[in-house]
This record gives sequence, C-alpha cells and structure tokens, in this order.
Amino acid sequence: MSDGFLVVDKAGGMTSHDVVAVARKALGTRKVGHAGTLDPMATGILVLGFGHGTRLLQYITDGDKSYSATVVLGASTVTDDREGEVLTVTDASTVSDSEIAEILSSMVGTIAQRPSSVSAVKVGGERAYDRVRAGEKFQLEARTVTITQLDILAIRHLTTTTEVDIEVTCSAGTFIRAIARDLGESLGVGGHLSALRRSRVAGFTEADAISFEDLKSQKFTPLNLADVARTTFMPRELSLDEVQELSFGRPLSENGNTVINAALSPDNRLIALLKDEGGKAKPIAVFAAAN
Repeated sequence: MSDGFLVVDKAGGMTSHDVVAVARKALGTRKVGHAGTLDPMATGILVLGFGHGTRLLQYITDGDKSYSATVVLGASTVTDDREGEVLTVTDASTVSDSEIAEILSSMVGTIAQRPSSVSAVKVGGERAYDRVRAGEKFQLEARTVTITQLDILAIRHLTTTTEVDIEVTCSAGTFIRAIARDLGESLGVGGHLSALRRSRVAGFTEADAISFEDLKSQKFTPLNLADVARTTFMPRELSLDEVQELSFGRPLSENGNTVINAALSPDNRLIALLKDEGGKAKPIAVFAAAN
C-alpha cells in the first residue's frame, strides 16, 4: 500500500520524530508525517499518514483529542512537566479537594490559555523550546482553546504534594501541561504534569493502534486512505462519470452541505475532497485519476 495511515501507540522516552523515522524505514518511503506532536514523556496515539495520506493530516490534526494525565501540585518546573528543572517547591499536601474541583471546572469551555514556554509554538521564526534552551525567558501569548471535558478521576494527598488524575477532551492547540501549571498557580503551590497519555485523535482511538515494536518489526496492516477519508469527512459516493470529471479537476453538482466531502469511487478509492462553492461542489484536493 503506497498511501494510507498508521496509528502508533508511542512509548515514553522517544520523540514523535523518532517514530516517524522508524515508520519511513518500515514503509519504505520518506513521505511520512504525523498529526500532532507528543512530548517525549507522553505516551499514546500518534497518527501517521504516508504517501497521499500526508495530505489529509492537516484535517486530522485539527480534530479534537482526548488525554489522561496526572498533575503534581507542590512544584513548578520550567517545562510544566516532570522533565524540567524545578523552579519552586511548596507544601501542597493539604490543598482543598473542592478548590481543585472548582478551579478545574472553570477551565471547561472556550477559554484563553497560555501555551507552555517549552513548546513547539514559533516565536519570531524559532521554536519556543529552542529559545528557552538558549537561556531566554519569556511568556507566550494566550490563545483561544476549547475544553469540552475535564474530569477528576482521583486525588491523592501525599507527604508534601497532592496528585490529581484527570481526563481531558479538548480542541487542537490545547496544552495539558498548561492545565497543570494554571491549576498550581491558582492554588499558589505550583503544578506540573508527571504523566500524560493521549487516548484519541479525531476518529482514531487506542483500538486502532499498533505498538512501536510492531512498527519496527513491520507487523502491521495500514489503514486504507479511502476508509480513513470516509470516517473523517462526509462521504459522497461517486458514479463512474463523476470519477472521470473529478480526475480532470472539474466540479460536480452541489454536495448540499457546508462541510468538506470525501468523493469516493465505486471501487473505494479516494478521488478528491469537495466543498460547495458558487452552486458547485469544487475539488479542493484531487488524489486519484480515473482508471
């Protein structure tokens, strides 16, 4: 299969780029990308597109995501997670459960969130984490994100810290590390993440994932491009004549909706992505020629 997707369950201690590098070797192509970086500390779902699949990644990256995480209250770090240098330490063993719940519930909805300074966000053309590692100190501007779920699974009061297990569903661009940081700042004790796992990216879940070891040993069956498009977009089943028209980049009759449609051939190939404009369904990307 020259075009498609793989969903890899990334282990801790490796970068997303490490996974892409192994996938390039396993798939025999340089044309591999991913839908949303996971920090080295984080585990879980990393969606890879290869061949023409890379052209769909932007739409999957824009989808919402789900995470489980553990917040440690009582210490702030330069990276807002356990891998960064500790900046402050405060006894947080007696923080109020009700206050934790109240602060976290206030983050649900569409909010302004300041990304972690050690992130891939670009500042003046450079990645923020590169500028921090060079010794620069700054704060990124807040951006609008949407958190649709932020549930507390458990709270553990320890000797000098308090750990909070949370489950989050959020829009693209949301930083779970920033949730930990902001909770700690609101309580006046500092906070950071000690664990993070991504369980879902758009329509991809842990049930779709292969292990990193299976990726390395090439024990996998890629997801078909058309099948992924069918679940990611509104599907439009084409006639053979419509396939012929689209293969030349010509518009079709209207889809009759405002969203992107996946135009699929009778033999289950992704031919194009369509969007209504000016009374026609116009191709915004063409993937396959007529047979």
